[in-house]
Amino acid sequence: MLTVLANRTYRHLFLAQVIALIGTGLATVALGLLAFDIAGADSGAVLGTAMAIKMVAYIGVAPVVGAFASRLPRRGFLVAMDVVRGLAALALPFVDQVWQIYVLIFVLQSASAGFTPTFQATIPDILPDEKAYTRALSLSRMAYDLESLLSPILAAVLLTVINFHWLFGGTSIGFAISALLVLSVVLPRSTAAPPSGGIYDKTTRGIRIYLKTPRLRGLLAITLAAAAASAMVIVNTPVLVQAALGLGQRGVALTLSAFGGGSMLSALILPRLLDRISDRWVMLAGSAALVVVLAALAASWGTHLRPAYWAFMLVAWILLGIGYSATVTPGGRLLRRSSASEDRPALFAAQFALSHVCWLIAYPLAGQVGALVGFGTAFAVCAALAAFGLGISILIWPSVDPEVVDHAHDDLPFDHQHLVNDHAGGKAHHAFVIDDLHSAWPGR
Repeated sequence: MLTVLANRTYRHLFLAQVIALIGTGLATVALGLLAFDIAGADSGAVLGTAMAIKMVAYIGVAPVVGAFASRLPRRGFLVAMDVVRGLAALALPFVDQVWQIYVLIFVLQSASAGFTPTFQATIPDILPDEKAYTRALSLSRMAYDLESLLSPILAAVLLTVINFHWLFGGTSIGFAISALLVLSVVLPRSTAAPPSGGIYDKTTRGIRIYLKTPRLRGLLAITLAAAAASAMVIVNTPVLVQAALGLGQRGVALTLSAFGGGSMLSALILPRLLDRISDRWVMLAGSAALVVVLAALAASWGTHLRPAYWAFMLVAWILLGIGYSATVTPGGRLLRRSSASEDRPALFAAQFALSHVCWLIAYPLAGQVGALVGFGTAFAVCAALAAFGLGISILIWPSVDPEVVDHAHDDLPFDHQHLVNDHAGGKAHHAFVIDDLHSAWPGR
C-alpha cells in the first residue's frame, strides 16, 4: 500500500492531509473546553449548535465551491482555504461571546467545505492508475482513523504543560504546514473547457450529475447505512460505556479505539479485495455487516448488565469499523468512474454535501432515540435505517454496471467530433458519464 507514496506530489498532499487532520483534532478538543469556559453548564447546547453550523456549511457551501473550483488554479485555491482555516483557528482563543464561536466555526468549516472536495478531486488526476488510486483511498481512510485515535491523546499530553487556548495555535500551525506542503508541488489542472450555464446551472451541476448516475444513487443510499452505524458509535459510545455499563473514560477510549481499529484493518485489506471483487459487492457486503451487527446489539441489549457484555460490545465495534470502512472507502472510485475531469470537483463536492445530509439525519436520530427511549431501541432504529439504505441501494444500483454503455446520439450531425472519435463504426467506445453530450443515463 505504501508504494503509492513514491509519487512525490501525492506524498506531499498526503502529509498535508495528515497534519491538517491532527490540527483539526486538536481544535475539536479545544473547542469543547472553550465552550465550557464561556458557557459553563450550557456548553453542550453551544457545541450542538456549532455542529449544526458545521453541517449547514458543508451542505450549503460545498456545491457552490464545487461549481467554480474547476475554473480556479487548484494549488492557489487549496492554499487559500488553508490560510482561511488557520486564521479562523488562530482567532478562536480570543473570543469571549458564544456568537463569536458560531461565526468563526462557520468560516472555518466553510473553508473546509471548499478544501476537502477539491483536494479529493485532485488525487485521481495525480494517480490515474486505478490500483494506485485505490491504495490512496485506503491510506486516506487510515489517516482519518489514526487522527481519531491519536489527536485526543496528543491533546491530553499537551494540556499537561499548556493552556487549552494554545491547542488552537497547534491547529493553525497544522494548516500552515499543510499550505506549505501544497505549495511545494505542482498540481495538474484540467485542460477541458469549464461547463457552460449560469450560476444556478454551475452550482447544481454536480448534484444533477450525481443523481442521474445509477451507481452514485446507490452510493448515496449506502452512505445512509454507513451514517446510521457511525452515528450510533460517535454519539452514544460515551453514554453507553459510562452510564449503562458503569465504566470510566478509559473504557470510552478503548471502545472508540475498537471501532477505529476495525476501520483501519478494513482499509488495509480493501486494496487487494477490490482488485478481485467489484465495488458494488464490497460496499453492499459492508452495509449488510452493519445491519447484522446493529440488529445483534439491539437484540442483546437486555443482557448489558452482565460483565461479559463489554467484551461483546468491543467485538461489535470492531465489526462495525470493518463494515463502515468497506462502505465508505471505495466511494472515491465510483466518483472517479462517473465524471469527466472538468466535472470532478463539482461531483466530489456533491458527494461531500449529500453525505453530510445523511449524517444530519443519523446524528440526532441516534442521540434522541437513545436518550428518550433507550439504547436497545436506538440500536434497532439505526439497524432499520441502515437496512433501508442497503435495500434502496440494491434496488437502484444495477448489478451489471459497465463503464462503456451502449447509446446513440441522434441529435448530433454524423461528422461531430464526438461521434468520429468515440463512436467509430456506430458503436460507443468511451466510458459513459453524464455531461453536456450525455444528459441522461441510457434506458432510464
